[in-house]
Amino acid sequence: MVRDSGRVRGVYAISVAAELVGMGQQNLRLYERKGLLEPGRTVGGTRLYSEQDLATLRRISALLQDGLNLAGVRAVLELESANRHLEHKLAAARARRKR
Repeated sequence: MVRDSGRVRGVYAISVAAELVGMGQQNLRLYERKGLLEPGRTVGGTRLYSEQDLATLRRISALLQDGLNLAGVRAVLELESANRHLEHKLAAARARRKR
């Protein structure tokens, strides 16, 4: 994983990412089309997946195994993201209050 101005940049090609998470490359492309993740791209357009993307793919797989469809997976991922954002805001507010 490489950091680029504070952001995590992808380092795995789609074939490697698919193998690491045990999915087909077509699934990764489908999840991107459905807006479930957004891998980085090279100047030439090649997808590059980060460790964070791999974690998201593993979460998608777990949710699908639990019986959710892709719309349900999207809803869960969005809610989890919103929850993390709120937890960070709460932690920051608590830290400011302790000063």
